Amino acid sequence: MKDMQNVQHLTEEERRLVGYNADEFVDENFSGHSYVKEIILTLFANKATAISLICLLVIVLFAIFAPMLSPYTYKEINSKTTNMPMRIPVLEDLGIFDGTRKGVDMYAKKGIEDQYHYFGTDNLGRDIWTRVWVGTRISLLIAVLAVVLDVVIGVTYGMVAGFFGGKIDMIMQRLIEILTGIPNLIIMMLLLLAMEPGIPTICLALAITGWVNMSRIVRAQVLKLKSNEYVLASRTLGASPKRILLKHLLPNTMGQIIITFMFSVPHAIFFEAFLAFIGLGVPIPMASLGTLINDGYRSAMLYPYQVLCPAAVLSVLMLSFNLLGDGLRDAIDPQMRSM
Repeated sequence: MKDMQNVQHLTEEERRLVGYNADEFVDENFSGHSYVKEIILTLFANKATAISLICLLVIVLFAIFAPMLSPYTYKEINSKTTNMPMRIPVLEDLGIFDGTRKGVDMYAKKGIEDQYHYFGTDNLGRDIWTRVWVGTRISLLIAVLAVVLDVVIGVTYGMVAGFFGGKIDMIMQRLIEILTGIPNLIIMMLLLLAMEPGIPTICLALAITGWVNMSRIVRAQVLKLKSNEYVLASRTLGASPKRILLKHLLPNTMGQIIITFMFSVPHAIFFEAFLAFIGLGVPIPMASLGTLINDGYRSAMLYPYQVLCPAAVLSVLMLSFNLLGDGLRDAIDPQMRSM
């Protein structure tokens, strides 16, 4: 940069003689691009990240619209259509997912040739396709709400501890150590047993200890940034701690917050599925991916599709969030981007 400034006063002939070339100081890849556009370009340059983002969008769209377009509800019981195999239009003409079991057309046998159950039905005759996407919607809702609570609590706690330091930081970190010394599962089980089961209770159970990792990351960033010149200048000019935290430190930690958020969502989805699997999930007849897996694994040997369908959606959902978080980390962090 100094070399470029030193030659600004030279004539064109003098620049030619000293071998100055203005193009050498221009980054052709990102010239004229804003920081946000640079992140987006880097993000979509990663094929795995782009594919994971597409998968996430498809899953979210199905979770929103598939239950609305389905002729069945997630809690509709039909004793006539229990444990029906998968039957999908077009694919049935190819001899796959045609509603047959051991060579017998189960739909014709029960006189329901006009019905289609894309993921089959469970032992109560409920349509698994509708239940899977309703369960995906509930799992995503619980995970996002829980992680938003994690962000609010963790960012506030971490910024206060890192900015003020000293005894305040020491006391706050000891409280975290006490909290992390108690197993998460015990805290969640006690809370779920003490309160009425439901989405708010599960969100609170997931958030009660989930914010610790976020607070530690934010605290580390604030400790690193608070000694920078622009923070010292703001203090010298009489800026209040609130202004410094909100105007200077928070924007500069936003990248780490976004990355941690993206990695926290699949963790919350998995934990919610685990709680539902052990019977601490949303109350019946509501369904989440964990409750569907819990219902399906009992008959997995006879009707494997009942557990494979929700398990496949859960796996793709978690993998997509992890790949997207990894891509965001590479795009936001300049050091990772240059590697």
